Amino acid sequence: QVQLVESGGGLVQAGGSLRLSCAASGRTFSKYNMGWFRQAPGKEREFVATTKWRSGSTYYADYADSVKGRFTISRANANTVFLQMNSLNPEDTAVYYCAARFGLGPDGDPYDYWGQGTQVTVSS
Repeated sequence: QVQLVESGGGLVQAGGSLRLSCAASGRTFSKYNMGWFRQAPGKEREFVATTKWRSGSTYYADYADSVKGRFTISRANANTVFLQMNSLNPEDTAVYYCAARFGLGPDGDPYDYWGQGTQVTVSS
C-alpha cells in the first residue's frame, strides 16, 4: 500500500522557520514528482513547491511565487522530500500536504498520491 506521511508541522512565530518532512512508502518514487501543496482555511488548495523528476536521481525544483526565496524544497532520496520554510508569516498558515505523481507528464497533470497533511500555524 502506497502511503505518504508528513511531519514537522506546528506552531511558530512570524519570522520563524519550520522544516516539513514527507516519507513515502509502498513503492519506489524515484521517477515521480514529489512536492507540497497547502490549503488555508476558506481557501482553495494551492501549489507550493515540487521536485520534478528528469532522469536518474536528478530533480528540478519549482516554487510558487509566494514562497520563492523563503522556502527550499529538497529531495533526499526517491521516497523522501523536505520543505524548509523560513521567514514564515501568518499568510503561510495552512495544512501542508505532500503529494506525488509519475514524472512523465505535462505541468498541471493531477497528483495521484497524497498525504494526510500537517498543520502549520504562524502567529503574528
